[in-house]
Amino acid sequence: MAEWVKSGWRNKPRIQMPDYTDEDALKAVEAQLASYPPLVFAGEARRLKEQLGAASRGEAFLLQGGDCAESFEQFSADGIRDTFKVMLQMAMVLTYGAKVPVVKVGRMAGQFAKPRSAPTETVDGIELPSYRGDIINELDFTSASRIPDPKKMLQAYTQAAATLNLLRAFSTGGYADVHQVHSWTLGFTEGEKATKYRDMANRISNALDFMKAAGVSSATSSALRTVDFYTSHEGLLLEYEEALTRLDSTSGKWLAGSGHMIWIGDRTRQPDGAHVEYCSGVLNPIGLKCGPTTTAEDLKVLMAKLNPENEAGRLTLIARFGAGSVGEHLPRLVKAVQEEGANVLWTCDPMHGNTIKSATGYKTRPFDSVLREVREFFGVHKAEGTVPGGVHFEMTGQDVTECTGGVRAVTEEDLSDRYHTACDPRLNASQSLELAFLVAEELSSLRETRQAEAV
Repeated sequence: MAEWVKSGWRNKPRIQMPDYTDEDALKAVEAQLASYPPLVFAGEARRLKEQLGAASRGEAFLLQGGDCAESFEQFSADGIRDTFKVMLQMAMVLTYGAKVPVVKVGRMAGQFAKPRSAPTETVDGIELPSYRGDIINELDFTSASRIPDPKKMLQAYTQAAATLNLLRAFSTGGYADVHQVHSWTLGFTEGEKATKYRDMANRISNALDFMKAAGVSSATSSALRTVDFYTSHEGLLLEYEEALTRLDSTSGKWLAGSGHMIWIGDRTRQPDGAHVEYCSGVLNPIGLKCGPTTTAEDLKVLMAKLNPENEAGRLTLIARFGAGSVGEHLPRLVKAVQEEGANVLWTCDPMHGNTIKSATGYKTRPFDSVLREVREFFGVHKAEGTVPGGVHFEMTGQDVTECTGGVRAVTEEDLSDRYHTACDPRLNASQSLELAFLVAEELSSLRETRQAEAV
């Protein structure tokens, strides 16, 4: 087999990527990025792989969440802080339900490019190239805005570096203290419609009080005041990915220096395509979106290509089928994994298969459909005796109105109030935390069932 090279993807069929009109400008940007430091380091990626391996065995649980697509215009320290805060709250609730560590991975510091269902869009009879994310072109519907601009990669790098800097400070500087995180969560359960979650919140309080009485506190244990927090994004714009690829001197392997984990979307998972070729050669953990059109044979070929050494934690399969369709599609893919004896981590993305257009014209996702898909995902794994190892959400810490439902009861009429996403609708802070409580109940029930079966 030919040795992998970081530019090898250029010899493969490429889709969902822009055609830059100024080749010299593109090469200049790639050269500049290639001279910059990587955004993440190989040791961090290896540590994440170990933790994902634990999740694949049921010894940990993956929480992956963040923006549909990061925006240059909406970039702010407060936005990063708020999303980080909600993910910490979700992780605490999930830790209590699962009784295992929660691996926290943000869709942050790199989630700038988006695949599109069509290469162009038409408004009022005018056809222009589709918006593909701020790293490529602009949202404004003008000819100039939709021209791919390679210099946007430099702005994306700068924003990603600033985001990572802040996340690292929050993770280790006291903001992630477990007692502070729990106090935020208690505020959520005080609402009249959130009373059903108060019992679990009170049990978490009792556990923390017991630990403090036993002499385990934030003052005595760094584990209670610091967290590991990783970044991830869809590895879609391969010019950007290649320019930030670095050789790890410790292992002699190549690192995708743009983020700790990168994933391949449902539209770009062709076994002989450019995206699979690139991801096959980097040491980072890789995610693979699995949709209704993923066949068992497709999956077997992709697993062999992306994880030839069958490493635990290397490959995460992100199931995204839509509520009501999980039972039709997931079991055959679970069977394919079992037939190959493959080490994979199964996670559930209940967002992408549940997008609808509301009566008011806004693209939205009903909270009940998101929850239903999660429950169906857990149900299949319970029936198959396999491990439901994580969840993957598009969410934000901001008080947006983009998905309907939840304890705050966002209606279709409310969507126009604070609809800020540049691409797909996200769960807001309240909906995200409510979902964490409901997933924690599923994890707790599954754990009790398996303990009873083991007796």
